[in-house]
Amino acid sequence: MKLKEDLNPMLLLLFHLMVWIYTVITFLPSYLLSWVSRPDGSFYGSEEERAKRAKARSVLGQPEGPYRAVSSMKKLVTSLHPGVDTLDKMFEYAAMRFPHRDCLGTREVISEEDERQSNGKVFKKVILGEYRWLSYKDTLTAASHLGSGLAALGQRPKTNIAIFCETRAEWIIAAQACFTYNFPLVTMYSTLGGPAIAHGLNETQVTHIITSRELLETRLKAILTDVPRLQHIIVVDNAPTFCHIECVCFGAFSVDIPATREHKAPLPSDIAVIMYTSGSTGIPKGVMISHSNIIAGITGMAERIPNLCEEDTYIGYLPLAHVLELSAELVCVSHGCRIGYSSPQTLADQSTKIKKGSKGDTSMLQPTLMAAVPEIMDRIYKNVMTKVEEMNCVQRTLFILAYNYKLEQLAKGYSTPLCDRLVFRKVRSLLGGRTRVLLSGGAPLSAATQRFMNVCFCCPVGQGYGLTETCGAGTISELWDYSTGRVGGPLVCCEIKLKDWVEGGYRSTDKPYPRGEILIGGPNVTMGYYKKDAKNQEDFFVDENGQRWFSTGDIGEFQEDGCLKIIDRKKDLVKLQAGEYVSLGKVEAMLKNCPLIDNICAYANRCVRIPLAQLDKIKHLATQSAFTSICGEMGHSEEFSRDIPESAVSGITTEWKHLGRTGT
Repeated sequence: MKLKEDLNPMLLLLFHLMVWIYTVITFLPSYLLSWVSRPDGSFYGSEEERAKRAKARSVLGQPEGPYRAVSSMKKLVTSLHPGVDTLDKMFEYAAMRFPHRDCLGTREVISEEDERQSNGKVFKKVILGEYRWLSYKDTLTAASHLGSGLAALGQRPKTNIAIFCETRAEWIIAAQACFTYNFPLVTMYSTLGGPAIAHGLNETQVTHIITSRELLETRLKAILTDVPRLQHIIVVDNAPTFCHIECVCFGAFSVDIPATREHKAPLPSDIAVIMYTSGSTGIPKGVMISHSNIIAGITGMAERIPNLCEEDTYIGYLPLAHVLELSAELVCVSHGCRIGYSSPQTLADQSTKIKKGSKGDTSMLQPTLMAAVPEIMDRIYKNVMTKVEEMNCVQRTLFILAYNYKLEQLAKGYSTPLCDRLVFRKVRSLLGGRTRVLLSGGAPLSAATQRFMNVCFCCPVGQGYGLTETCGAGTISELWDYSTGRVGGPLVCCEIKLKDWVEGGYRSTDKPYPRGEILIGGPNVTMGYYKKDAKNQEDFFVDENGQRWFSTGDIGEFQEDGCLKIIDRKKDLVKLQAGEYVSLGKVEAMLKNCPLIDNICAYANRCVRIPLAQLDKIKHLATQSAFTSICGEMGHSEEFSRDIPESAVSGITTEWKHLGRTGT
């Protein structure tokens, strides 16, 4: 995607002259440097050449597969380190190798204050200090104390315990305690509604739950009477006194209870996590994930991140109750990386809870590794492009020239250090300035956003594909593959094949590429849904070789180089009253890139779109003369359109819905 603008001819000439001089001066040093760094003389090559390089092949040579990564054609890989086959062993291995290195970091809260906005609303703002770190050795000790304390409170091996908490260091400490003492950990999103939370707690019959004071007071308190088996609440911060169930402060375990209680180590086949889904398509389902499942999944993910080591820093802010974040953090732990915690409200300097003039978490932490979901990346893309639109003519022209120039160089396989330093450094600093790998998962990433992130953040953006039922592992694109719209080849821990979906018109015999429902098989495929035998028989199966498979419901196609492209979803296709099929996901993804729309929901009876308007953009539109004619067409006077910016924002939103409905 090239940016378009009427460019000043003189600026265009000067820019190309500067680039030409720089290229001539740096050609020989950069060539020699690349030769030294790759003694074998290998070169990633142009985008076209990279797209032809095989990432996976069909094991049997058949178009439906199964397809495996080129490096694991003979055998799927199941573990990172010899003998490390459970999660407690993995953390002990990391603590033994990196005992004094930073492991988990949390920013100190210096002060909180209420800030009144111009519209009268009051937002809570925080000023945060430095990161405070626990070493790997200290983290392991804290987890051992907590596990011993939970056992003293009556928690028994192979008996479920729940965690209902925001992403923070205590979450991972609690998880590690449960892994060590063989307490299956029930995880639920902190955004779930009361009935869904009660359903999960009752279905898994938990007697102990780990939570935060805020979630206890705002979410759990209202449903405690609906969860009769619950006996103990462990609060990660100060425990309240109102509760009729015994509340214990998380910190007390590190002081009052020694880590001496004996415990029996888990087996690889034992359940490590029962992870409840978001419940977006019905009642949340608990996915049973064994230790060996997670070990296999993170093994496959780690193989796609080059040079992963203890020098890396990962920023954790996505929900740990989601398989993407949990897997990403466990990958980091297995390699001795440090993990600094954040939240969407404090991530960047401009985040909603950061007081103006204070530093956000990315500026302070300067992470090298980061995972994100497309919604966050789309928001960054739209915010930066808004800033570009506000630049003066010279600045905007230079930005667009540099953007298009770098896009061309990336396609040829070249780097652009001059543009990176002079033009994109400020954009790159939004994520701390040191990010070397960005991984996107959870949903398809638009081509425009992926290109933008590759160019402006000066680091590769890998797309991944996986599900809770496969430990988040399925595919991740090679980081040197800048092609868009694809999710890469299968990871070394699994294989993928296609199943014909005749009703939808997808078959493995389709030309030029085979298409069908995606089936994922391998040691990362989980044990199934908790107490859902009928659903297990529908979605999971074991083949004649004893390998477990999961039917994803997603439609994919394998391209010539073995990369997978997600092209549809069985449940996403909706048949309208007139008989035509509409993919709601594609409709939403396309419309969310409109600068006037903040978010959108598509609903099918007739294809209705319900946008959440970007109010700043709507206000700006309302001041333009073009909007006067639009309002006139809708039966409003010019006086109304002039008065909109201050007095009728809600009216604009309503009229925008009318515009969408009429197709204007």
